[in-house]
Amino acid sequence: MSPEDSAVLVDGPWQHRDVTASGLRFHVAEHGPEDGPLVLLLHGFPEFWWSWRHQLVALGEAGFHAVAPDLRGYGATDKPPRGYDAYTLSRDIAALVPALGVRDAYLVGHDWGGSLAWAVATLHPSVVNRLAVLSVPHLLRFQQALLTNPRQLKMSSYMVFFQTPKVPESRLQQGDLVAELLHRWGGPGFPDAETESRCREAMAIPGVAHCALEYYRWAARSRVRPSGIKYLKLLEAGVQAPTLQLHGSVDGCILAASAHGSGAYAHGGYELQVLEGLGHFPHEEDPELVTSLLLGHARA
Repeated sequence: MSPEDSAVLVDGPWQHRDVTASGLRFHVAEHGPEDGPLVLLLHGFPEFWWSWRHQLVALGEAGFHAVAPDLRGYGATDKPPRGYDAYTLSRDIAALVPALGVRDAYLVGHDWGGSLAWAVATLHPSVVNRLAVLSVPHLLRFQQALLTNPRQLKMSSYMVFFQTPKVPESRLQQGDLVAELLHRWGGPGFPDAETESRCREAMAIPGVAHCALEYYRWAARSRVRPSGIKYLKLLEAGVQAPTLQLHGSVDGCILAASAHGSGAYAHGGYELQVLEGLGHFPHEEDPELVTSLLLGHARA
């Protein structure tokens, strides 16, 4: 672990450790009994494991083994030069579950972590016993929204900027773009000063900005590659795990209207809740509400 990585080793009631999976060293924060049911919490962009701080504590105290990793390329996890295609990222998460000592997990994902959660539950169904997705539709539904809703297309124009070289990395490392996106995407009052500061510091770790952008760049590259076309075809099968989808009504990144329709890809029971007055980061904007919904889904 490099000295710069210490920026994300935030103290709290949780513990930090490294877990080897998929050929990488993943940093994870965890709380709760090790023999409790595993809840794997996957963060989004432009954040890191700390975005789940509230849920880590609450789920752990409720008897679950709550684990929040830094995804490939983020935080204190390894930052390899490749492996940011959807297949590899999905295998990362599928490999983390047995590496944590269990056969399956309640998978909870936000933003990019949510996209991966949809994918893992489809491509590696044996490791997912329950699914909760925050602030991101199923990928096939999202693609439909981009094609049919001009407002969603405009809101997603940042993805085009992310395809350009060097400049996006520079702005993320400097922190101004991190702050801009958190404010633009979040609901009223989000983020607070600490959240903005910690996310800026995490994105300034050498290599993180580039790796985070590679998620978006590989998503674009794959659209014209046979492997990417095959991936989209595989996603049509949908998920069999019981699924809860949460979306803020004033999400400034992905419209609440774009969330509707994902149920067509959830075949094991599905519930969508649009959370009034919340933006793109509902688990941080109203942690008590989101935690209660996650616990309710876990116990249903």
